[in-house]
Amino acid sequence: MRAVVTRVSEASVSIDGEVRGKIGKGFLVLLGVHEDDGEEEALYVADRICGMRIFEDDNGKMNINPKDAGAEILIVSQFTLYADVSSRRPGFFHAARPEKAIPLYELVIKKCREEGFKVETGEFGADMKVSSINDGPVTIIIEK
Repeated sequence: MRAVVTRVSEASVSIDGEVRGKIGKGFLVLLGVHEDDGEEEALYVADRICGMRIFEDDNGKMNINPKDAGAEILIVSQFTLYADVSSRRPGFFHAARPEKAIPLYELVIKKCREEGFKVETGEFGADMKVSSINDGPVTIIIEK
């Protein structure tokens, strides 16, 4: 599983011109599920998202976790994170098929909510427009 986590001042996702998910300060998470992923990978990624200390303290050091920072989370499915670019036309055969990917995507969302976060989402498989105001910018890749 691969998650690209960007610290944002705000972010939103729209489908057909309608905002489906919107957050203030927090994390925009683009989440890709690999064909070999399972529950272990989903739980690991959720744990890292919920515990990463990348908000600044009073001394300007990244030392505050998202819960203490009052962060919100927007999670958007992103199968293209597993693109094979060995040719000029990317292949996506390592991305999990929806029947496997959806439950793992939903598990990450569930775990983040169980940790007390407001979690917004896009719609798996939809053509989405994602907007964000990156803070820092700070972008971290989590992979398990």
